[in-house]
Amino acid sequence: MKKLLTILMVCLLFIIGLTACNNISDDKNTDVSNQPEDDTEVMESEVSGNEDNQRKVLVAYYSASGNTERIANNIAELTGADIFAIVPVDEYTDADLVWRDESSRVNKEHENENRHVELISTKVEEFDSYEVIFIGYPIWWGDAAWVVDDFVKNNDFTGKTVIPFATSSSSPLGESGTKLAAMARTGEWLEGKRFSSGADESEVKEWIDSYDFFQ
Repeated sequence: MKKLLTILMVCLLFIIGLTACNNISDDKNTDVSNQPEDDTEVMESEVSGNEDNQRKVLVAYYSASGNTERIANNIAELTGADIFAIVPVDEYTDADLVWRDESSRVNKEHENENRHVELISTKVEEFDSYEVIFIGYPIWWGDAAWVVDDFVKNNDFTGKTVIPFATSSSSPLGESGTKLAAMARTGEWLEGKRFSSGADESEVKEWIDSYDFFQ
């Protein structure tokens, strides 16, 4: 009788142990099967989505007296943009920029319909990768300083949002941006902004914040 009970106990313990092992195995299988198969896809989607929202921005500018450069730097700091300075091969001196002097360089160039200012470079590395491009310049005789002309003509703005900005003591932006857009013939050109010589960063920030894609 004791032997029989012993055998039954052994069998019972064996069955219990076998059941427990199966349950553990099933739990492990369940953990694996319950893990979302597309976790990696979701994470990749979230990352690429964030990258899509981070537009690559370029600020290209010509500055005659430093005012446009200061605004360009403000824009770059606020948007995380790269900067490209548009520099003439033959840079302007203070005397060249005296527009009241009929013999000054800017006056002579203004009177010359075929004027052309050679630039050190109009080529920006990885230009195709930029989605938003700010183009800055001083206002000369109601128009964009013609120093930026070759930069606009020599680059393809297809698929890019282009935003002009200008500095002047009193002259408005006028049609300067529209004329540059016609010169470029590519890109989506938005209405720009003219800043006074004494504009500060808070004014620049207010303007930048008005564009939805920088929110």
